[in-house]
Amino acid sequence: MQQSKIRPTGATASLGRTGFPHLVTPTSGELDIVTGPSQPGFNPLDLLYASLASCMAMSARIAAHRMGVHESIREIRVEVGGQKADDGPSRIARFDILFTIDGDIDAETKLAIVHDAEQICTVSNTLGENPGLTLRLTEQGPA
Repeated sequence: MQQSKIRPTGATASLGRTGFPHLVTPTSGELDIVTGPSQPGFNPLDLLYASLASCMAMSARIAAHRMGVHESIREIRVEVGGQKADDGPSRIARFDILFTIDGDIDAETKLAIVHDAEQICTVSNTLGENPGLTLRLTEQGPA
């Protein structure tokens, strides 16, 4: 039996005395973070929203495939925004997720795809469960 290959995950952010974080992933992905309101690019909250949007879109396609209706779908679009909390620590209090499913399927099936996508998506499942954080400090920089 052939084993499926596991994709490495994670990210490392590096930041000097000035400038913005530079991100790298174990799969050689790279991204520079921006924070200015008029700068093009992603800030940390954009990445959070983008992670949820892309995971929900891929999960909706998986759900449609499982239901046998994926051939009838032309496009799945997921827009994610949110509302910051008014009190307590700085955080997102609510995520707003808007699905648009373009295809020759009825509204009831589209709604079923949306609900199944929420159950499939690792990112939505993680955000809904308040995962723990483990913080550590190393005394040395990279070798």
